[in-house]
Amino acid sequence: MSENANLPTAPSSPLPDHLTTDVLLVGAGVMSATLGTMLRTLEPDWSITVLERLASPSLESSGPWNNAGTGHSALCELNYTPKLPNGDVDVSKAPIVNEQFQMSRQFWSHAVENGVLTDPSSFINPVPHVSFVQGAKNVEYLRKRHDKLSANPLFAGLELITDRDEFARRLPLMAEGRDESEDVAISWAENGTDVDFGALTQQFVDHLARTGADIRFDHHVKNLTRESDGSWRVVVKDRQNGKNVVIRAKFVFVGAGGGAIHLLQRSGIEEIKGFAGFPVSGQFLRCLDEDIAAKHQAKVYGMAAVGAPPMSVPHLDTRVIDGHRSLLFGPYAGWTPKFLKEGSFTDLPSSIRPDNLLPMAAIGVTSWSLIKYLVLELAKTRGGKVDALRVFAPEAEDQDWELITAGQRVQVVRKKGRLGGSLEFGTTVVNSADGSIAGLLGASPGASTAVAAMLDVLERCFPARFDGWRTQLKEIVPSFGTSLAENPGLLAELRTWTDATLDLTP
Repeated sequence: MSENANLPTAPSSPLPDHLTTDVLLVGAGVMSATLGTMLRTLEPDWSITVLERLASPSLESSGPWNNAGTGHSALCELNYTPKLPNGDVDVSKAPIVNEQFQMSRQFWSHAVENGVLTDPSSFINPVPHVSFVQGAKNVEYLRKRHDKLSANPLFAGLELITDRDEFARRLPLMAEGRDESEDVAISWAENGTDVDFGALTQQFVDHLARTGADIRFDHHVKNLTRESDGSWRVVVKDRQNGKNVVIRAKFVFVGAGGGAIHLLQRSGIEEIKGFAGFPVSGQFLRCLDEDIAAKHQAKVYGMAAVGAPPMSVPHLDTRVIDGHRSLLFGPYAGWTPKFLKEGSFTDLPSSIRPDNLLPMAAIGVTSWSLIKYLVLELAKTRGGKVDALRVFAPEAEDQDWELITAGQRVQVVRKKGRLGGSLEFGTTVVNSADGSIAGLLGASPGASTAVAAMLDVLERCFPARFDGWRTQLKEIVPSFGTSLAENPGLLAELRTWTDATLDLTP
């Protein structure tokens, strides 16, 4: 089955020359779909318009082959628990990421119970999350990480495994052909998941269409201008007939992935000044042979290479897409000036403005390790890529794996001080002071924390209404405003509910 089967039918009639809407969502990816679904619940009478430049939803970063689908919850991603210079391990970020993913699970569970989402197995499946290290020093690091995390209720049940026989039993593909003298260790979290964010987005978009939202594909936003009454005049090109139309919107959300920075710049809001984007592309090796996939049923994350960005941590993942299990290994970082997979080679140069020129120049000076890493990655041959795979699966055969291009990621560059800039790995909400427009910049953990990010958008952009929404928000995301790490009873209750609703119970 195609990842875009059962697409919602876009209106057959073209947009009128002028249209007014309460909410305009630019981009039909997981962020816009999540925000639109929230607003449909909170304000069912508001009009919602969704514009997507491509022919269907989730063809960029939300697509299942354009992201790792990990369901980032910091169970296995070692970049969220860095080793400190003194040998200690900083685990402060991991609980934050985990709590954000718990909020996503709760929102999805509520949506399943209320018929917004159907057939949870089409978008989420149980897959253990595993951290993998080699060498005595790294084994000791993993031990310290395990000891710290396992004391937190969010990471209860996390196992540390150093026994080679147990390693081979749980990860046979990784054990076959491995040097017996090699020091290896894994941490194992049984309650991990694989998420097809493309299928999830599709169902949210279907729901919006069923409940009256105007969904338009092949529509490209060219410009945004703030009107005197605080609304936005948005010029849109219908790519099917080449006609320009004007939409007036009370609120605009730019969920256009790497394209968000351009649109926010065109809006002219002060808050986007000083921000820039650094694009990083990537590739994966994919194995569709289900007999091979049956030997590896886990998402296994290793340690990042020196200078590598966190989004480039190597991992060997079980994927469940359209009911079929496959394997994905990577990513292999690359570089292109495009901000979108279907973008333009002028994306990067056209984003440089006087207000972000110095931050961009500053990261060019301070990020030599990243630049060196990217150069080495670009020089890597297919044979070199397969050799990297064999660190995880020593007996991997070249012919069983195909190279695919992943989604484009644009890392946030933020102004720092008067002349400096910093390269950030994560997601950042940027909104106007009056809350009439907002957008999301950045990448990983991205889709996994969409619910937390969109709750942030609601609080920033609708302060006068937000207090009145709190009761409803607590119904759809019960842990909103509560620390699950400090409330283990509530955590256990919500896990039982989401496991049952999403059919994740072993």
